[in-house]
Amino acid sequence: MSDTIFGGIEGGATHSKIALYNGLGSKLVECGGPGTNHYLTGMVECQKRIYKMVQDAKQKANLPENTTLAALGLSLSGCEDHEGNERLREGLHEAYPDLSRAYHVCSDTVGAVASALEHGGLVIIAGTGSNALLLNPDGSEGRCGGWGYILGDEGSGYWISHKAIKTCFDKEDGLTDTPYSTDLVWQLIKDHFSITDRFGLLQHCYTNFEKSFFAGLCKKLSLAASQGDGLSKWLFQQAGRDLARFVASVWPKAQAKLLEQPGGLPVVCVGSVWLSWEHLQPGFVAELATHPEIRELTLVQLKSSAAVGATYLAARLVHKDFPADYASNYEVFFTYHREKQTNGVAKFNGDVNSKAANGITNGHSKTN
Repeated sequence: MSDTIFGGIEGGATHSKIALYNGLGSKLVECGGPGTNHYLTGMVECQKRIYKMVQDAKQKANLPENTTLAALGLSLSGCEDHEGNERLREGLHEAYPDLSRAYHVCSDTVGAVASALEHGGLVIIAGTGSNALLLNPDGSEGRCGGWGYILGDEGSGYWISHKAIKTCFDKEDGLTDTPYSTDLVWQLIKDHFSITDRFGLLQHCYTNFEKSFFAGLCKKLSLAASQGDGLSKWLFQQAGRDLARFVASVWPKAQAKLLEQPGGLPVVCVGSVWLSWEHLQPGFVAELATHPEIRELTLVQLKSSAAVGATYLAARLVHKDFPADYASNYEVFFTYHREKQTNGVAKFNGDVNSKAANGITNGHSKTN
């Protein structure tokens, strides 16, 4: 089985990751690539990018260029519907018949769960956009979000950036007021977009809108929150509330087997907005406290990309005994216990993983 090669791609709107494994379960390579959301790139271009990523990964793994993968998992943003997934699969078979013998196509949320949890759980993606998916042990699902920046993306890098801009605009227009000064945030906006006034921002919102660049403001807002800026901290608290609402929305669909295991419902947190956990946490915990049915949950972060989970899914498609090392792919960074509330607000769990705690102050938006 050492000469049997499986692959998996985690694809986002801006960036992607690919992993290659041999049949013994050993990772050969993991590297990056461009965005692979076919709604943004077009189906043909998406297929071209997938092909090139596989070829580049094979080269880095010192595999022959003509190696045909036994199976390739595609866990991609935009792969939410069966019809579109079939078009992608059929297009790859037709355009690149020697690329892979089989494909497992699913959304980016599914790959994230598959990386860390063998029997299901909840994944919340908060990167450039946002999305949530619950996978139960019996295969049933619960979904929330994933509708893009016009219809959703709550708690995402785009959402935080947009809310910062809208807050500044509304205060200047006299539509609403805020107890926080907008001076620092407005300066960050001007610097990020290289503008001098509000009119200069219109081209970035309409004529030359680029979601990933727009969302990139979030990284600067995270740094400002770490430095104590009140408005920036408030923005992340609001994002934390929305991410907790994702949990509440799918909670009724979670099977008892998931909720009653040690640590409660496991939640895989994907996307670099989660790296600003210290700023998200107050709003996240406060929102959970308003939902008495939510007793316990555990937040985990992946130590590898969801490309690993995509590979597991592809390998299991054709090799049922493929060895998957779930425990090495994640680490716990926060647990919530409703019993530890004080005056209606849950206490922060002091057993936060030190690596996660040291990494949460420089968050920025990631792909989705």
